[in-house]
Amino acid sequence: MDTKQKQFRFLNWVERAGNRLPDPSFLFISLTFLTILASAIAAYFNLTVTYEGFNEETETIETITTSVNNLLSLDGFHYMVTHIIDNFTGFFPLGTVFTVIIGVSITEGTGMLSVLLRQIVSKTPKALISGMVVFLGILSNVASSTGYIVLLPLGAIIFLVSKRHPVSGLAAAYAGVSGGWTANLLIGSNDPLYAGISTQAANILDPNYIVQPTGNWFFMIVSTVMVTLIGTYITDNIVEPKLTTYSFSSTDTIETITDNEKKGLRWAGFTFFIYILLIGIMTVPENGILRDPETGSLIESPFMTGIIVFIMLMFLLPGIAYGVGEGSITNTHDITKLMSDGISGISNFLVLIFWAAQFTAFFEYSNLGTIISVNGAQLLTNIGFTGLPLLLLFIIVAALTNIIMPVDTAKWAMMAPIFIPMFLQVGLSPESTQIAYRVGDSVTNVITPLMPFFPMIIAYFQKYDKKAGIGSVISTMLPYSVAFLIGWIILLSTWYLLGLPLGPGAPVTT
Repeated sequence: MDTKQKQFRFLNWVERAGNRLPDPSFLFISLTFLTILASAIAAYFNLTVTYEGFNEETETIETITTSVNNLLSLDGFHYMVTHIIDNFTGFFPLGTVFTVIIGVSITEGTGMLSVLLRQIVSKTPKALISGMVVFLGILSNVASSTGYIVLLPLGAIIFLVSKRHPVSGLAAAYAGVSGGWTANLLIGSNDPLYAGISTQAANILDPNYIVQPTGNWFFMIVSTVMVTLIGTYITDNIVEPKLTTYSFSSTDTIETITDNEKKGLRWAGFTFFIYILLIGIMTVPENGILRDPETGSLIESPFMTGIIVFIMLMFLLPGIAYGVGEGSITNTHDITKLMSDGISGISNFLVLIFWAAQFTAFFEYSNLGTIISVNGAQLLTNIGFTGLPLLLLFIIVAALTNIIMPVDTAKWAMMAPIFIPMFLQVGLSPESTQIAYRVGDSVTNVITPLMPFFPMIIAYFQKYDKKAGIGSVISTMLPYSVAFLIGWIILLSTWYLLGLPLGPGAPVTT
């Protein structure tokens, strides 16, 4: 048996084992009840942890003692029965998905999206499609979680019209968006937040140390190339060959663009140009109305805070213009119907998200994630590793922690005050500790069922494979996770040994 057959045999076993799990909705129901029971047991044994943590309200490092909140206590019971609706309506993916779908449903329903993709596919060599999808996924994380909502379905459609399995396109997009979270050519909306937390943690030992948002920029640029190459190889040589044959319909062909479609594209292109021009007027000047009114920053600004709305409008306005020009939109009723059809297409997602929201909220309320993570961090501290082995071990700890607590900045706010001062004492810069954490946090994003967007990923998989379940998603994405981990370990080790700066003025060691 050759290596590839052994790989497929292992991945098939992972898929079968995972698919024996209950339906995703019932799995989240089970996890919710398990969390309730675990909180009661942990509270009975009075489990607590004490650590130096970042207080977001006071923006200072404080000694924090955290104990378990018993969900079976009277207070816990009151919390559960009074927060179920709020847990659902306040769950981040719900509002963002709905908002963007309103715009995407217009571009998809009018056929504009299909026409654009046909153009892209017709002009892109087949050998470059996988790399293009992974690369676009990486770039999309500059606007936080936008890529999950916009690029994942687009990746599947791009592969579909290329006569390639849509699940492999979905996997490539997911690998870029989620697995490539620590790569980009640009500074994203999360970088200033990471830098602020790291600065506070470094100030425990050095009150004058400042971690800049660009502290990991050089490493992120090189990581973009690495993730694109690895993601392309895994998609073409492991993921797609493993998938069963997909039955393409007659509509899955790249047809010649009609005169009406060309007219619609011209109208959409003009509308898009005007929209981008207006956005530029409001963001490019230092006194632009969408910049931060006090600092003039664009990274922390109304524009970045409201990026989901601007993404929605970027699809909505050209989509309407296309429909009017092409003839598929003749009145306002057509627009409303297209929006309704788009929302109805994610009904499975609504059921999944309801129960995922309850589990996530109950798990956070119980403080079980904090206790597990802090105890694991303290265990690592007691081992006493230094230098490169310490960084590499920290990557593994961050990767494993991310599986049970996949909220990147929340974990960093908890872990930074522990690890940055400790690593500083053995000569590792805060920027090194930060990038090691971000690498570990990225590589298991694609395989953790606790990721807030995971129910949406399952729904997309099931759109093209009715039998797909949690095991299908994990087995498909596992090769990306392992390959990214190996690639980043090699890259960080090389960076460390060569003593290259991680960003402008950001050395590996102090």
